[in-house]
Amino acid sequence: MTLLVVDVAQIIPNTGSDSVPNPASLLAIPLTFFDLPFLWRHPFKQVFFYRLTESTREHFHSFILPKLKLSLSLVLRSYLPLSGCITWNSDELKPRIVVSQNDAVSVTIAETDANFSNLSSYGQRPVSELHTLIPELPCSDDLASAFSLQITLFPNQGFSIGFAAHHAVLDGNTSSMFIKAWAHLCKQHIENRVISLPESLTPSLDRSLLKDVTRRLDEQMIEMVRSLRDEKTNFRSLSRSLSREIGDDDVQATLVLSRDDIERLRERCMSRDDQSHLHLSTFVIAYAYVWTCFVKARGGDGERAVSFFFGGDFRRRLDPPLPATYFGNCIFKVGYHKRKAAEFAGEKGFLMAVEMISDLVKSLSSPGIIETIAQRFRIGFDSIGESSQIGRIAMSNKFGVYNSDFGWGRPVKVDYVSTSGEGIALAERRDESGGIEMGICMKKTEMDMVFSCFKNSLQN
Repeated sequence: MTLLVVDVAQIIPNTGSDSVPNPASLLAIPLTFFDLPFLWRHPFKQVFFYRLTESTREHFHSFILPKLKLSLSLVLRSYLPLSGCITWNSDELKPRIVVSQNDAVSVTIAETDANFSNLSSYGQRPVSELHTLIPELPCSDDLASAFSLQITLFPNQGFSIGFAAHHAVLDGNTSSMFIKAWAHLCKQHIENRVISLPESLTPSLDRSLLKDVTRRLDEQMIEMVRSLRDEKTNFRSLSRSLSREIGDDDVQATLVLSRDDIERLRERCMSRDDQSHLHLSTFVIAYAYVWTCFVKARGGDGERAVSFFFGGDFRRRLDPPLPATYFGNCIFKVGYHKRKAAEFAGEKGFLMAVEMISDLVKSLSSPGIIETIAQRFRIGFDSIGESSQIGRIAMSNKFGVYNSDFGWGRPVKVDYVSTSGEGIALAERRDESGGIEMGICMKKTEMDMVFSCFKNSLQN
């Protein structure tokens, strides 16, 4: 696979006036205790594949690309923080997202000779090739870019839109909302309709809605993330540690559970005498099932320590609740740490996992849980180094990523490509209501064992 970079464009938010400075073009938004745990994390990355057989070079550059650029400029007017950077001044308690006039989102325009159908399939694909469809996200000690895009043409096959986002700026809910908002404006422009965003896709940037009692949670979270830094001399540095090198045997694939699969697994749980207390959502069942497949595929000593966790969206769980369109992070992580692998590898491993994940989901509604956010993040980070196997969730099957139609049809595939190890990226099934897709990334030998276990356990 070869990739040719054709251009790197800087797309400035369209503020509606070229002559009069818009006050909104200068913006400073403080990070919150929800954002701070992700300050030094590597960017999260996602790629959307759009099949379009008429996507010749001429058609792409004269029609498709201009529409994408114009609608991007328009949508950034509402999603202004994406064009800015994170900074942390010496006289400030915590970092801020700062947007200055003429700040822009970097958009790489590229072309590849790769096979579109293979790269956008559900089967095993080299992770390195997916990463070529996603741009770098610059950062230094002083500045960390919020967002960057790459639009890649597969001549006569289709195109992809990949992005890299700073996780301290936004979570999966916000990134999914942005992509759908961009697609909405692009499609409206193509159809010569009034260009406007519906309320459901208009972000709320008001951080005053998120109350923090006397800054205590901010201070606790800053102290927690500071203690985890390798660099102790300059804790305000925004640079990230080096990422793990991608190997030739690292592959990505997507596991699928149909609506009927979910119902059959739910029936296994319903056969228990004490099942009335279980929260048997699609998420609980899918995560419990794939996690037990991971543990069984790994094998080894049943006494080895394993941990798994996930983040719950707290927009509606706070008091008072935040708008559903709140821009930023609003994730609270819960999990079980350093459990024995044997608990999940045996005959009743799936039911054990269902019960544990169900209890964690219900715990997200416990009074006062938000007060423990720093402590829980710390326990989670510590458990990573002490466990032989880690399960974690990215994204959600409720984000509706396959509804991102820019005017040329829905994406044929959406991949979250930052997952590694036992990371699981969730999405709704593209062509079936009630099903779920789970993107995973690991070494090929282990991927083969996971697929075998996943299939056999369903049949049995």
